[in-house]
Amino acid sequence: MDGLVIKPKWADMILSGIKTWEIRGSRTHKRGTIGIIKSGSGLVYGTVELMSCVPLTMYNWEINKDKHHVSYADIDYKTPYAWVMGNPIIYPEPVPYKHPQGAVIWVRLPKAVYQGANKE
Repeated sequence: MDGLVIKPKWADMILSGIKTWEIRGSRTHKRGTIGIIKSGSGLVYGTVELMSCVPLTMYNWEINKDKHHVSYADIDYKTPYAWVMGNPIIYPEPVPYKHPQGAVIWVRLPKAVYQGANKE
């Protein structure tokens, strides 16, 4: 499973189900379950299903503001994309992982990380 590195504020909103679109400056072809990592923490806080990737125009940006909670003025992407997420699961306890040097967006997580989240 891959982990997506996100600023803590947005990670919390994604895992709570409030934010279902993560806005990025490039598309992704990844689909399925991904881990949510709060940047700088060294911890995986939960998972979501990455279901789709949609290019955004200013029009569909505004009519879908409730899905991403980001002002268009705050984005500096030539073509913004919405990474569509759902089915968030918050781990009872965050699970540590070893962050590879240079990883900024994606981290490949070993099975022990997400299997460890299922232990009670």
